[in-house]
Amino acid sequence: MQNAETVLGVIQDLGKRGLPLKRLYRNLFNPFLYLRAYGRIYRNHGALTPGTTPETADGMSLEKIQTIIKAVRYERYRWLPVRRTYIAKKNSSKKRPLGLPSWSDKLLQEVIRSLLEAYYEPQFSPKSHGFRPGRGCHTALDMIHSGWRGTTWFIEGDISQCFDRLDHTFLLSTLAEKIQDQRFLRLVKGLLEAGYLEEWRYYATLSGAPQGGVSSPILSNIYLDKLDKFVETQILPKYNAGIRRTPNREYMRVHQRISYYEKKGNKPKVQQLRKLLQSLPSRDPKDPEFRRLRYVRYADDWLLGFCGPKCEAEDIKRQIGEFLHSSLKLELSEEKTLITNARTEAAHFLGYEIVVLNNDHKHDQRGHRSINGQIGLKVPMKVIREKCKPYLCHGKPTRRTERIVNTDYSIVAQFQSEFRGIAEYYQLAFNRHRLSRLKYVMEQSLTKTLACKYRISVNQVYRRYRTILQTEQGPRNGLQVTIERGEGRKPLVAQWGGISLARRTMEVELNDSPPPIWNSQRSELLQRLLADTCELCDSNDNIEVHHIRHLKDLKGKGNREQPEWVKNMAARKRKTLIVCRKCHEDIHAGRR
Repeated sequence: MQNAETVLGVIQDLGKRGLPLKRLYRNLFNPFLYLRAYGRIYRNHGALTPGTTPETADGMSLEKIQTIIKAVRYERYRWLPVRRTYIAKKNSSKKRPLGLPSWSDKLLQEVIRSLLEAYYEPQFSPKSHGFRPGRGCHTALDMIHSGWRGTTWFIEGDISQCFDRLDHTFLLSTLAEKIQDQRFLRLVKGLLEAGYLEEWRYYATLSGAPQGGVSSPILSNIYLDKLDKFVETQILPKYNAGIRRTPNREYMRVHQRISYYEKKGNKPKVQQLRKLLQSLPSRDPKDPEFRRLRYVRYADDWLLGFCGPKCEAEDIKRQIGEFLHSSLKLELSEEKTLITNARTEAAHFLGYEIVVLNNDHKHDQRGHRSINGQIGLKVPMKVIREKCKPYLCHGKPTRRTERIVNTDYSIVAQFQSEFRGIAEYYQLAFNRHRLSRLKYVMEQSLTKTLACKYRISVNQVYRRYRTILQTEQGPRNGLQVTIERGEGRKPLVAQWGGISLARRTMEVELNDSPPPIWNSQRSELLQRLLADTCELCDSNDNIEVHHIRHLKDLKGKGNREQPEWVKNMAARKRKTLIVCRKCHEDIHAGRR
């Protein structure tokens, strides 16, 4: 039996060479792939959330893996309907459906996802960045920032209800182009058609990939890769022409007059003409022989940058819309698919505002205009206002009363974590310093929360927690909470501040040979599970894994003595415990 790394390495090599994938189904009999899948998903927050059955990651065992493999081997595995719930959409009153599969389905989906990712990842377009290893929002934005200079029009694209409308027949036929294994395709078809339960009423899924499914991201990327290939092979070659724009005649005429008056020694006239020259483009912006079109996609959102007339930009939008409708059976969202003038308006992509900079007065060392035509990434002011709202009351910073019950350490750490997440996401924005408004509001809210907790003034909070933080930019004022933990152990430290708001750039190499997409080192949990020994009674019968959501759940109430299994997990600082079935039942029954 080959280990997981060897299997995925062979499949990835076939994907690099573009060879068809045969006999893929037999890899689902490999227990090492399930162990690897378990090691990847057991930390997820949803691992202990039940689907339509009570089964969760708690109680995971080698026996369960063998049960799944046996059912798959004889094609008796049946996907259970997912339990549907709804979560609020960001900045919207609408809600997004979310499917919660059972634990066994999650495990098998992760194995399928790893096999498909190993094969298809080398074949995906470098212009696709969503749900891919080593790629994300920042790599997509960096591609725009570094390679889209001189853009005239932005075409913002959004596919309406993309993941709910994926056509099952088309998706399976797309998989069948490369995967020549009918058993594997039947298994994927069963996954797509499993349906869902909403308020315990069954509904069939006639289209779409279930949001919340482990394998849904890779399946949607395989589906939308057809869009990437269409744009790259049909649209981009058609709208990319010319090497450079032709020189602007008016600019050249003024330049010649400057040379003439310099020879005459007429300095006032030369200065006057140089000011005029700085306001003229050096190249013809309406050159009919020059076109540039760039493309990037993140999940179902895509963006095109076009150098050319607006009528051609509208034609590009129409062609993509027709392809989505006729070939992929998807529709563009008319509200969100916009054509934006890059010089006068901002396009919106992945939470950033994207503009083309224009300033005739910014010069480099040679006296040339240095920023005209460059792409600028901005933090939208709307985002700053929305992020400030939870910390404001009637327009002024206020305390977060619901956090008063937490410890000082938790309060400071949570405020810092929230601000760091926002600041790090917008690290590519040239107006990142605008987040100082959010920092001020959050700091005032933090100090008022601590002041309310201890019934002291804000000034007393500063005197109690103020410190000097050492950062890469030098010492900075901040707040700090330190919890001493006894001899030989490092103290717990929570800090507020010390996060620079200077713009940071990323140099991202996008190549066609991504690094290996798996980790060759087996996790500690898997090593403990494979040891097949109960960590409480040393038994070797029916070994399972006991899971808890948080380490803080181990803290008991009152001063009563903690059970042995709690002490064991607390000493290891682990949310898992390898136990036999009898000990596991005793833990849940409160007998241990």
